Amino acid sequence: MDRLILFRHGKAEPHARSGEDFDRTLTPRGERESRAMAEILADMGFAPDVVLVSTSARTRGTWAAAEPVFPQARVTFEDELYHAESGVVRQYAERAGRSAGTVMMVGHNPGLQELAVEMLLEGACAPSLVSRARNQFPTAAAAVFLIDAAGRPSYDGLFFPPRDHR
Repeated sequence: MDRLILFRHGKAEPHARSGEDFDRTLTPRGERESRAMAEILADMGFAPDVVLVSTSARTRGTWAAAEPVFPQARVTFEDELYHAESGVVRQYAERAGRSAGTVMMVGHNPGLQELAVEMLLEGACAPSLVSRARNQFPTAAAAVFLIDAAGRPSYDGLFFPPRDHR
C-alpha cells in the first residue's frame, strides 16, 4: 500500500425505523457531502484501487454516493469494520494493501478518527494538525496518508466536506 484514505460516512439520520444504529441511512445532506468529498479526493488525484466498507446502511450509502467518482475501484464490504477500533481498521487496510497501491476505508468514528490521530503522531506531524484531527473529524471527512516501504505513514491531506445545511 502506497496510500491510505480514511473516509468517514456521511451525515446519517438520527434514528432508523428499526431502532438499530446499524440501519441508520444517510440524509440527503449526507449523500451530497459524501459525493462532494469523493470529488474533492479525485480532483486531488487520490483514487482508490481497493475500497473496504463497513456493512452499515450509512457506510454503504456513503460508498454508493462516492462510487460513480471511482468506478475502477474494487470494493469489499466487511462486517468487522462496523464500529471497529483503530487497530482493526489498520489491520484490514494493511491486508488489502498487500495487493493495492491506494486503499480507502469507509467507516465510523471513533475508530477512523483515532487511527488518523495515531498516524499523524507516527508521522511526526505538527501538533496543531494533530489537535485539529483529534478535535474534529466530522461526517464525510477524509484523512489521507502516504505509506512508505516500511509501513510508516506521513500526512498527505486532511479534508473536511463543504457544509451544506439544506
